[in-house]
Amino acid sequence: MTGESRPSTPAATRHVVVMGVSGAGKTTVARGISARTGLTFAEADEFHSPANVARMRAGVPLDDAARLPWLRDLAGWMAARSAEGVSTVLACSALKRSYRDVLRQGPPSVEFVHLDGPAEVIRDRMARRAGHYMPASLLESQLATLEQPHPDESVLVLDVSLTPDELVSAAVDGLGLHTGVPAGG
Repeated sequence: MTGESRPSTPAATRHVVVMGVSGAGKTTVARGISARTGLTFAEADEFHSPANVARMRAGVPLDDAARLPWLRDLAGWMAARSAEGVSTVLACSALKRSYRDVLRQGPPSVEFVHLDGPAEVIRDRMARRAGHYMPASLLESQLATLEQPHPDESVLVLDVSLTPDELVSAAVDGLGLHTGVPAGG
């Protein structure tokens, strides 16, 4: 019938988490994906509580109890964007399977891009960056915490030795993301 309103179905959204240890290039790559695709970018570090930031600044690694509310907030942020019909890309360490599982509880589907590679490359990058509260001394604890993705997880693994542009291209191509900012976005 004409004039009848039909319930609108939200457009399918994509939710990508660029993961890895501190210094792997998560933020740079996630921002690059956002710029090429129009996905809404968020930096997981900005969701940390002041207490978590203070711990990390002091060189104290976060434990699972400190991370859980943060991970739930991130999953909630992605779920809220999904409900709005907005696709996202999030820079987040997501070091353990259990952390990735919490993130997967947000939107209907989450895909991961794992920036992985030699600790020496990452250590060098950390030494050259300025203004980040995560000290290079915590790299070893992050490497010890990192659980390599399991075969049953949807994870695209990329080598951190690639340039940032190469990593962005490999992520966009590997995930089959559309390039270009969507109309009205």
